[in-house]
Amino acid sequence: MLAVSGGIDSVVMAHLFHNLGLPAGIAHCNFGLRGEESQGDEAFVRELAARCNFPFFVKSPDVKSFAKSTSVSTQMAARELRYEWFEKVREEMGYRWIATAHHANDSLETLLLNLARGTGLAGLTGIAPVNGHLIRPLLFSNRAEVSRYAAENGIGWREDRTNATDDYYRNKIRHHVIPVLAELNPSLENTFNVSVERLRASNALLEAHLQNWKKQIVSEENGNVRIPIVAISEEAEPAYRLWFILRDFGFQYGQARSVAASLNGISGKQFFSPTHVLLIDRDFLVLRDLSENSGQEELIIEQPNATLDWHGLKLALRTLPAGSPVHFDHTTIAVDLDLLTFPLTLRKWQQGDIFHPFGMGGKRKKVSDLLIDKKVDLFEKEKTAVLLNGNGDIIWVVGIRADERFKITTATSNLLLISLN
Repeated sequence: MLAVSGGIDSVVMAHLFHNLGLPAGIAHCNFGLRGEESQGDEAFVRELAARCNFPFFVKSPDVKSFAKSTSVSTQMAARELRYEWFEKVREEMGYRWIATAHHANDSLETLLLNLARGTGLAGLTGIAPVNGHLIRPLLFSNRAEVSRYAAENGIGWREDRTNATDDYYRNKIRHHVIPVLAELNPSLENTFNVSVERLRASNALLEAHLQNWKKQIVSEENGNVRIPIVAISEEAEPAYRLWFILRDFGFQYGQARSVAASLNGISGKQFFSPTHVLLIDRDFLVLRDLSENSGQEELIIEQPNATLDWHGLKLALRTLPAGSPVHFDHTTIAVDLDLLTFPLTLRKWQQGDIFHPFGMGGKRKKVSDLLIDKKVDLFEKEKTAVLLNGNGDIIWVVGIRADERFKITTATSNLLLISLN
């Protein structure tokens, strides 16, 4: 599917696909930002698609409303809406690729823009020839070659007058920065192409090395991502290594630097991205999805035979006659069913919760003290649940310790087996 604006680059791309007999469709976004000119662009591209016998797709998104609601520039909003729609058309119509008409000069401008704004190695590789379902088949050429091809083949196009202004950063780089660089180095484009090739190779090697390292040290436990601090602090460039892991969770490089500077600090410090929270917990960095905080505060269990799923905590309750063989561990307990009063309640533990830990001869203990003794980290503390009898007594600090008061004895007639899956 060819993304065609009506400008010289995308029209030349469509012409090449048509002349080579390559099957394609044409997609055009009309944002209506230039009034009658925008309508003229759409009509031109529609006619181009008809001449090439290519299927034509058009959409007119409300870019101004989207920009306002998302607090981004009109240019950024248009880009996001455009690519989102392109992908939708690609999927619905069964196209394998989305082709855009970026050429080598666009790639150079992108590199300089990234450098001016601040970037890492990946940002210095320009525009990628292939990125997911996006391809850029004209990257081998430059602006002058595209213009020459259009002139030699009598190809017409639509001129966007904003390209001649300095209203956008990219235009300023195109009109003022690159000409100065070309004076310093008349072979600027060739030098750029060679440099980008080397930078892409370097970035690919670095990515492969760090991906392998990441697989060796990152683990998952109880839905949380865990990173051993020693695996970061003893390596070269800990901030960059951290960012390589944390970028997938919405963290910026500056945050990764702050985390790296805090690795040897006080346990309990937290850092937030829009989607995750990172905790420095003793010997580990622990990442948790913020969406896990949502959901009902407690779950009422009306009857003894039930399968439950609450905040990702899966419990199975099943009645058994006394004397039935059962296996006990921290994930499974059996209690005297006749000592229970339904409905039971499952909720998060709270400060002040007290129970009688099994095996302590009826002594009382705060749940908070139990969690400290077990060295449960902050995130796991927040997720720890208690199962309550109908009168409010704790039956089980789930997955950790049962209560003495509901244990099985020789007088027990009926069991309730409670399993944590």
